Formats: sequence, structure tokens, C-alpha cells
Amino acid sequence: MQQDIIEACKVLQAGGVIIYPTDTVWGIGCDATNEAAVQKVFEIKKRADSKAILVLVDSSVKVDFYVSDVPEIAWDLIEYTEKPLTLIYPNARNLAHNLVAEDGSIGIRVTKEEFSHKLCQRFRKAIVSTSANISGKPTPSNFDEIEEEILNSVDYVVNYRQNDVSKPKPSGIIKIDKGGLFKIIRE
Repeated sequence: MQQDIIEACKVLQAGGVIIYPTDTVWGIGCDATNEAAVQKVFEIKKRADSKAILVLVDSSVKVDFYVSDVPEIAWDLIEYTEKPLTLIYPNARNLAHNLVAEDGSIGIRVTKEEFSHKLCQRFRKAIVSTSANISGKPTPSNFDEIEEEILNSVDYVVNYRQNDVSKPKPSGIIKIDKGGLFKIIRE
């Protein structure tokens, strides 16, 4: 695992794109502050760049760096959630402009899964996380279901957990507005 983290960080720092295991499904990732790298992800997924992509961080402390004025309810949701939860925040900042939704929001998930957590920790910046599939096609449940076209389009594919055949589910999604009101998008 450690060697995969070192290699993945080198690729991310150079503006490359990786495929890696997350706390949910396998993800396509890049440096969330690098516009050119984010554009590569959109091209790999054949996805309109107006469709937002979420980012992973290793601790709730980092949320403050990427969101101005984090609504108070977010801290409780992060602390008490038992399963992976993506929160969509208003007022994104310090991220690639092409990553932020038109309304200025960004989806952020604090990952607790061992590999993605350590990767975010070592990289020290938010990492893009979007399912490892072409937009509109089914999300692969595990590594073996990732299409060859996707695997061949990235700069590095993490070896760790490739043999894991569990069927993880996507995260829950809650959108929070500036006043702290929230809407459950996906349970």
C-alpha cells in the first residue's frame, strides 16, 4: 500500500490522473487544485464540464480550507455519520475553477477508508473522486468491472485492493445551503 501511495502522489503532483480505491467505489482522481488535471478527468469520462465532481479530504479540518463559512450543521453531519457521506457546500474556494459547480458549490467527502485517507493525508490537498466509468455507463462495483478504455486513459492505476470483490455503494449526498438548511440528495 505504501508504495502505491508514493507513486500515486508523484503522479498527482505532476498533474496526472489516477485510478484508486476509495471509501465507496473505485475512483478517477487528480489534484483538485489543478485545472488542467481536472479537464483531463472530464475528457476521460466524456462528461460535460458543467457537471460537478466531488473531492476527498482526509480530515474535517481541511473542509474549512475549501469552503468559506462552513454551515454549522456540517460539523455534526461529518462527526456522526457512520457511512460515507458527501456534503455539497456553498462558497467553494481554493479549488480548480472548472471543478466548482455553476452555483459556487462543491461536494466534499471526508474519507475514513485506509487507502484514500492516507493518500489524501500524504498529498496534503483535496483529490478529485469520480467513479471510474464513462459518463452515463454503469458504475463499476469493483476493480474488475472498470473498462479497459478507462484503465488505459490514466497515468497510474493503484494496485492495492484490486482483488477486493465486495460491492461497495456510492456515498450518501446531502446539499447544505448558507443558512444551514439541508436537502438529502441520495441516502
